[in-house]
Amino acid sequence: MSITPERKQALIAEYAIKEGDTGSPEVQVAILTERINNLSGHLQSNHKDHHSRRGLLKMVGRRRRLLDYLQREERSRYAKLIQSLGLRK
Repeated sequence: MSITPERKQALIAEYAIKEGDTGSPEVQVAILTERINNLSGHLQSNHKDHHSRRGLLKMVGRRRRLLDYLQREERSRYAKLIQSLGLRK
C-alpha cells in the first residue's frame, strides 16, 4: 500500500529541479500522486476501510493546495507537471 524507497527515489530524480531537491512542489505532488494511486487501489478492494479513506482525502487536499500554489506562482511549471502526471484531461 505504501510507496517503496526505490520508487520514491526514482520520483525524486525525475521531478527534481536541481540535484538533491526533495522539497519542491513538483516532487511533493509526484510523491503524493503515487501514494494516492496506491491507496485508491487498496480502497477499491477494502471499501469499508474508513480510516484509510480519511488519509486519502487528506492527501488529496494537500496535493490540491500544492497545485494551487504552483499555479499561482509559476503557471508554466504547473502546466508541465499536470501534463506529465496526467492529472487533468
